[in-house]
Amino acid sequence: MSHDGVTPRSVMRSVAFLTAGALAVPALAGCGSEDPAGKPLAGQDIAPAARAQVADGGTLRWAVDALPETLNTFQADADAATTRVAQAVLPSMFRLDRTGRPEINPDYLESAEVVETEPRQVVLYKLNQQAVWSDGREIGAPDFAAQWRALSGKDSAYWTARNAGYDRIERIERGANDLEVRVTFGRPYADWRSLFSPLYPKEVMGTPDSFNDGARRKLKITAGPFTVKKVDRKDDEVTLARNPRWWGAPAKLSRIVLTAVSREERAAALAAGTVDLAEIDPAAARRITAAAAGPRGASASPDRDTSASPDHGDDKADGDESRHAAKQPRRERELSTYEVRKSLEPAYTQLALNGSEGPLADERVRRAVARALDREALAAAVLEPLGLPAVPVGSHLALAGQFAYADSSGALGDQDTAEARALLADAGWLPGGPLKETEKGEKAAGARGEKAGGSEEDGKDDTEGRSEGDDDGVYIVGQDDKSGDAGDSGDSGKGGSSGGEGHGPRHLAQDGAQHLKQGGAPGAYAPKGTAAPAGAKSGVLTKDGKPLTLRFVLPSGPGSDSLRTVADRISRMLDRIGIRTETTKVSDESYFKDHIASGQYDLALYSWPASAFPATDARPIYAKPVPAADGSLSVEQNWTRVGTDQVDQLFDQAIGTLDESESRSLIRKADARIWAAAASIPLYQRPQLIAARKNLANAGAFGFETPVYEDMGFLKKGVRVSPSPSK
Repeated sequence: MSHDGVTPRSVMRSVAFLTAGALAVPALAGCGSEDPAGKPLAGQDIAPAARAQVADGGTLRWAVDALPETLNTFQADADAATTRVAQAVLPSMFRLDRTGRPEINPDYLESAEVVETEPRQVVLYKLNQQAVWSDGREIGAPDFAAQWRALSGKDSAYWTARNAGYDRIERIERGANDLEVRVTFGRPYADWRSLFSPLYPKEVMGTPDSFNDGARRKLKITAGPFTVKKVDRKDDEVTLARNPRWWGAPAKLSRIVLTAVSREERAAALAAGTVDLAEIDPAAARRITAAAAGPRGASASPDRDTSASPDHGDDKADGDESRHAAKQPRRERELSTYEVRKSLEPAYTQLALNGSEGPLADERVRRAVARALDREALAAAVLEPLGLPAVPVGSHLALAGQFAYADSSGALGDQDTAEARALLADAGWLPGGPLKETEKGEKAAGARGEKAGGSEEDGKDDTEGRSEGDDDGVYIVGQDDKSGDAGDSGDSGKGGSSGGEGHGPRHLAQDGAQHLKQGGAPGAYAPKGTAAPAGAKSGVLTKDGKPLTLRFVLPSGPGSDSLRTVADRISRMLDRIGIRTETTKVSDESYFKDHIASGQYDLALYSWPASAFPATDARPIYAKPVPAADGSLSVEQNWTRVGTDQVDQLFDQAIGTLDESESRSLIRKADARIWAAAASIPLYQRPQLIAARKNLANAGAFGFETPVYEDMGFLKKGVRVSPSPSK
């Protein structure tokens, strides 16, 4: 999970809900109908080139957010850089294709299939006979067995972040020969393809000490196209070198250097020419595009403020401007050697509603919030300026193109301002009621009663959105006379004034579901006959003398500008149904730990990665919170704190069936119920913007597909390739 400005597959409610059978799940598509999974909204953009067109040798300098704290992907502090290293140096039995679906990795496997289902599920792996570790030893059953024992959860001495799937294995043994591995499951496991990717050598997994500490700073034994040559924490670099024992197509590059460059420093690093490949924000993308257009494009760069006063100030300012201008040609020349490669990231941004207490504990209020949102306008505001398809995400558990995707948003209903107001009225929130006096610092009706975040930095030096005279970093929509622009009305078309989505450090399924016809799902609407309250368009709603005010917590970092723009649009949409929002901006460092994970918010925006294995990876995100032994609430990764026994049961059934069609159908049913609970509202797929050297091939915006590290490299002199399409 990530917020858009501060994600990993590792770690990727006690309120009234719909009663059993009350939700009418959208009908599944019949036989012969079009696959509801569809196709990915955007394809890869990696400047594909045949290996013969790529030069041998060279070093790729690839920017990462930070040096990995561990090289063991199964530890809690593993991050995106950990995954990148593992993909380049370790075996994976399966890899993801362009649609986000798992496929056999032929460099390691000849085949893998379920060969028995009764009395136990048995999967037989037939290994590539050339596959060896960098020390010359064959990859085989001892490595599979060591990883199973380490991740099974039976030995607490192993400090593992997850054991999903491995805890279902009963035994692992050699098959008919050394190249066969038989894995017998004690309980059926639908997502068996998620296991052993990556696969670590038995030397790492064999003992708790080697697992906990041996692979944090180094990997002596590997089995990929590259090896880990050096982890330099002084210079913040990880150097990967060509593996001389690699049996597959030889790596084109001699080295890949992962270098830590913060998001704020990416543009400067590109202008200085110190990196070849870097994920960037929309502002940096505009600079690169302008530089590529030449002097006229650079002068029209949207990053340069041309609306300032014609009074240029004193001579010192003129001198500073002249010196700055002198540096510009060199910077722009360097930037012109890059291009922006773009796609949609395999992750989506959602609006999270904390249903643990306050007004949002009432599902009618949550549904009112959801039905006030114009998700098409929000997606357009972020994606259209970047030239990417602006289509709202229709599932919590998969993205368009993935095997389990189908749009189940009809279980909640489309945007409808009148219906949203009626839901609020049914929940007792009415316009024009008397307001009780609140004591200083007391919150109106949102969660916890805290006014702003806990740290000194919360709201500090942040004047955006404050009302006049406000000095605490808090802005309440609905307390001024401003009417938002028409683009946020909820009845309008697309919005498009914002830049693209901000990006931060990095670290899910459906079936032939169609939108419900008019009338929708029982329980997803206000009772028939409920009158929408009369009154002003933005009239304040009250209940028991308190106004309906929700605390909207957002990160304040420089990479979250567009996220805050989306939040502002959402606030205006909610204002139109009488819900005030109190926006509090907090430091990136405290956003998740002190606010999202601890439940100190009413509304928040953050992202989840899409998984090819939603029955396994999404369950902890939507699991019903349960009381812990110490009296606290155990929420796993369900930060909205809303869940149902029905959803849990559907996940359990989906993970326990070996019928892929049935598992997919169960996942889609679970998604429809998650939609109806209205605690998590998917908005849009995140944009993926990558700055790449123009002569760098087979690298860039990868989309769903696992990168092929051995094919990356720089084009031979004189070779030109056509840019890959982004759609």
